[in-house]
Order: sequence, then structure tokens, then C-alpha cells
Amino acid sequence: MALLDPHTIEFAHRLADRAGEVIRPYFDRPLEVEDKAKAGAFDPVTAADRGAETALRALISAEYPSDGILGEEFGETRGNSGRRWVLDPLDGTRAFITGQLLWGTLIALEAEGRRVLGLIDQPILRERFLAVPGLALRISPAGQRPLRVRSCSRLAEAIVTTTHPFSYFDADEASRFERVARAARMSRYGGDCYGYALLAGGYTDLVIEAALRPWDVAALIPVVEQSGGVITDWQGGALNLGGDYFAVVAAGDRRVHEEALRLLGA
Repeated sequence: MALLDPHTIEFAHRLADRAGEVIRPYFDRPLEVEDKAKAGAFDPVTAADRGAETALRALISAEYPSDGILGEEFGETRGNSGRRWVLDPLDGTRAFITGQLLWGTLIALEAEGRRVLGLIDQPILRERFLAVPGLALRISPAGQRPLRVRSCSRLAEAIVTTTHPFSYFDADEASRFERVARAARMSRYGGDCYGYALLAGGYTDLVIEAALRPWDVAALIPVVEQSGGVITDWQGGALNLGGDYFAVVAAGDRRVHEEALRLLGA
């Protein structure tokens, strides 16, 4: 089986379409919320999260039964094809349950040790951000256009974002992030996966996060990289496929990325 072919790309779109069909009826209406964490930090999950992942797994198992699947809600199903789909059916559940639009479905495909496809879908706005080798696109009701990061020569001119300024950082990480935020022109909070789509589209310059899991980052990496950006850990290293927890620095311009790394490590 080819690592990535037109049929696989079309299938990724079908997956996103199906997730949207499942999720949309749950949005902006009363919804039962369960706390997966049980103790400590609040970790919400809803029928939309679980229903979307169930639907995605069913489609993958029917179309590509030899492919592996890793998902936030139902763990890992191993395959033998050398390919693995990585799913976060609803990245940003906290935003979702508070009626905000800064959340999305994440779909990634890993093949023979490489991330070959990343897709971010916002099914209420009907916006989709797709990346495969050599191509990154924003697809919306207005049509489609290439995704491209913007130039930013220094941190003092940059917009930095994170989903939350302390909920996903420990005390040391929060202090290090604050050094970067104070050196930037502007900071904005909230966004989850949508923040990386905005970076890839040239609206912001830097995203810094920690405590991310594989399903949180797998789809984001191709979107950032294929739009011309750079995404690493806080030491500037690659985000390896075998990792379990990730601290991430994504930037549209390598000069801003390097400056942020220096402050994070100071």
C-alpha cells in the first residue's frame, strides 16, 4: 500500500466530514459533561467526543482494516500495514462545552515513521486545514487557498498564543512562558488546535504549550511544517513519534522560534 495516495487524502476528508456530522448536533445546546480526570485537573468528555471517535474508527476499520488507530477516547488498536491514524475527535472540549468555536477535530496519518498527513477541521465554521508533503490548504465556504506562515523578524514584533497561561503549565513552565509573553508584542489565550491553524495561516507568530499528548500534536505538525513554519520541543528537538507527553514551540519564522527557545531555556 502506498504511504499516501489520492484515495487516502480523499478518505481523510471523509473522516472529517463524518466527525462533523456527529459533533454538530451536540454543539450550543444542553449537554452532559463527564470528568475523565475524576480527581485533580478537570478533564471533560462528552457524547460528541466519544461518538465522533467511534464513527471514525468504524470508517477506518472498514476501509483500511490493516491500519493502526490511536485515539484520545479509546486508546490504541494496532495494525500491520505500517500506517497509523491518530485521532482527537474533539480537541478543545472545554471550549466546546462553553459555546466557543476555538476547537476542532484532529486527524493525522503516520506511515513508516513519518507523519504524512495532518488535518484540522472546525465543523461549525466549516473550515478545514489540510497538510500533506508539499501542500498546505485552508478550505472553507469561500473556497480554498494555500496556507502560508508570515515573516516576523523578532519576538518583540510577534503575537504569541497558548491555550491557557497556566492550566497546562507547571509553575516552572508558566514562569518560562511568561518571559516569552512579556517579550512579545502581544499575547492571546484560548485556541487549542485552532491556534496552530491561525499560525499556519499567517495570523499569529508563535504558539507555546506543554502537557500535550500524541493525539493533540500529530495532526498539527504537518500543518505547521507544510505551511513553512517550524515546530519543536522546548529544547529545539524533533517531536518524535514515540513520545507520550509533549512541550511544544511552534513558530512561523525561525528567528522568532530561536529567540523563544533562548528565553524558555534561560
